[in-house]
Amino acid sequence: MKLGVRWTLHGDGRTPAPGAVVRPDERLTWPRTAGLGAQHVVAMFGASFVAPVLMGLDPNLAIMMSGVATVIFLLATRGKVPSYLGCSLSFVGVAATIRASGGDSATITGAVLVVGAVLFLVGLVVQRFGAGIIHAAMPPVVTGSVVMLIGFNLAPVTASTYWPQDQWTALLVMLFTGLAVVCLRGFFSRIAIFLGLLFGYAISWVFDRIFGRIHSPTGGAEAVDHWRLDLSAVGNADWIGLPSFHGPSFEWSAILVALPVVIALVAENAGHVKAVGEMTGESLDDQLGTAIAADGAASMLSTAVGGPPNTTYSENIGVMAATRVYSTAAYWAAAGFALLFGLCPKFGAVVAAIPGGVLGGITVILYGMIGLLGAQIWINAKVDMRNPLNLVPAAAGIIIGVGGVGLKLSDNFELSGIALGTIVVITGYHVLRALAPAHLKEQEPLLDSGTSTYDADSDEETPSKR
Repeated sequence: MKLGVRWTLHGDGRTPAPGAVVRPDERLTWPRTAGLGAQHVVAMFGASFVAPVLMGLDPNLAIMMSGVATVIFLLATRGKVPSYLGCSLSFVGVAATIRASGGDSATITGAVLVVGAVLFLVGLVVQRFGAGIIHAAMPPVVTGSVVMLIGFNLAPVTASTYWPQDQWTALLVMLFTGLAVVCLRGFFSRIAIFLGLLFGYAISWVFDRIFGRIHSPTGGAEAVDHWRLDLSAVGNADWIGLPSFHGPSFEWSAILVALPVVIALVAENAGHVKAVGEMTGESLDDQLGTAIAADGAASMLSTAVGGPPNTTYSENIGVMAATRVYSTAAYWAAAGFALLFGLCPKFGAVVAAIPGGVLGGITVILYGMIGLLGAQIWINAKVDMRNPLNLVPAAAGIIIGVGGVGLKLSDNFELSGIALGTIVVITGYHVLRALAPAHLKEQEPLLDSGTSTYDADSDEETPSKR
């Protein structure tokens, strides 16, 4: 069986000819390949270590399991789909909702493990019956609505938890990150979130030296005097050691909150496979089911030991676009670096010390971007919101998901927020479509093999999808 772990040397292995690309089954010299792998790690760093912090999970374990997940993905796709799997931001709102209901980290990872299992089964179904089954069940109006409500559902987390910890640092970090995203070019624009975090660390340290301790709530608790940047745990952390593992715990209420994210993950994988196929010039439609199943399997393994779920990262698509090197050998190198970082507790302590105000500035942009990706799906698919068949279920589901509207079914069970909003969008659309007059159904679902496109001839990149 071919596992995609053998590569031919591209040219002299040093510098590709002008206009040439390094294909997935090719590589440069190993030192250059290692350098590209390190670049991929830096590209995924910003989102991949912010996400576990926002979910209350161990960042060391998240980074280590992202390397394991990438290896699983590369083996499953036999090296045909170059991709890095990092921690998914789509579950941040789910984690916040579960914790607000009294759940802990084990409850979160248990719910997400079930989502990974469902995603794995979806991948097997797609592999067996083709991508058409996705198109029929989840047309763009549904997919876009679910992605939008997942993103915007996070707004209260920023407003009530992170921003109040240090509003002026949050404001400066928001402005810096926004400028970095818009004004920087090339590789630096793709690590704007990471640069925003570095800026936040620096400005917090400066404010501590100038103004001393700040009196503010920490993590939603009562206001106390504290340092903005507290690195005391870094000095006590070991350089080498295993991250913190824990087993999952399964609760139906948490599982129902998490299940809607399956739709977002399917959309992410479809868009990624589409983008990579257009960049490499090869149709990868036959790999869509495998990619989805591999993502599900990797997420199941990660959450089984206490880590976060994983998904394909568009930041790494940007790196490939900039370098025109699509070699999967570089992703194997990136996975190796991630494993090494995961075994360094001191690194995890630095990540865990991110000041709350810094997260406030970052999440204002990040959460909004996640939500607006839903609108991007509508635009790409030319969804007509003048058609009430599209407008009504999307409008109702988004307001329910964002506003936290609940439906109490018994004394011990209530559907609300993301879960109820997703149910309303999906069932509402299909029920209304079955009952609607013919003239409202003239616009067929336009979701093709992906939910986003990539123009290989331009400097644009696929939007970030966590």
